[in-house]
Amino acid sequence: MEAISPDLAVITLILITFLAAVVNGALGYGFSSLTVPVALLFYTNRIINPALVLLEVFINSYVLVMNRRSLPQIWKRVLPILYGLIPGIVIGSYVLSSVHPGWIKFLTYTVILPLILLQAAGARRYIHSEHTVGVPFGAAVGMLYSVTTISGPPLALMFNNQGYVKSDFRAGLGLIRVTESTVTATAYYFLGLYSPATTQTLYLIAPSVILGIPLGVFLIRHLEAETFRRVCMSFDAWVVGFGLSRTLIELGLLASPMAYSALGATVLIDSYLLWLYFMPIIPARVPSRSF
Repeated sequence: MEAISPDLAVITLILITFLAAVVNGALGYGFSSLTVPVALLFYTNRIINPALVLLEVFINSYVLVMNRRSLPQIWKRVLPILYGLIPGIVIGSYVLSSVHPGWIKFLTYTVILPLILLQAAGARRYIHSEHTVGVPFGAAVGMLYSVTTISGPPLALMFNNQGYVKSDFRAGLGLIRVTESTVTATAYYFLGLYSPATTQTLYLIAPSVILGIPLGVFLIRHLEAETFRRVCMSFDAWVVGFGLSRTLIELGLLASPMAYSALGATVLIDSYLLWLYFMPIIPARVPSRSF
């Protein structure tokens, strides 16, 4: 494989974190799920995760503070998920510190891709026993977050599935993500995952976050939120598909060009889902003509 220019890696990291911060400011989530798939094309999880987790403590705290009025309505609903987070985070942090980085990348892409596509498809199946499902779901989310720093897709799936209104959705997401980022940051410290590279990465991406989040808050007032969310998911899915294809080549699981069938399948599925989404919208926006 061709060596990647360090300058290209740094520029790409700054740009994707800025874009991801704009999305997070607009939707209340999406920072890691957009940043990580792109960043993993240049860095390993062990380098990028500690910096992102520290940033997310502040990002998620901001989301929680902005939606604090909905906390009294939702905290009991998300409490079982919070109970499950801690053991899941401990297990996931240990996996990150001990498993080969290439396989961590592979795990990240293969778990995240179907979740993004399910979210794009608008999958819904109401769960009546939220409290029963909450603890194992929280443990799974905790493991996923501590290994990848991504938890937005499964949480968004769950909350949309259970019919959370917008303010409750953001408050519940903020409460869970403040907890998971804080506990994960602590676990990383005890496992010795912080390094000089963590500080260097933080210096690179912090300005993008500071500028991007307020811009996202401003932009969403002038955009159709669901369409904006759907376009972001497509970008995310295509990047994850490409990353998975590259990782299959890196690990020697498939050779090029066969490995790019993962990207091709992702593009086909997402294009079909985009068509299903936009087809009902387009006729409604075209003015009828009378002759």
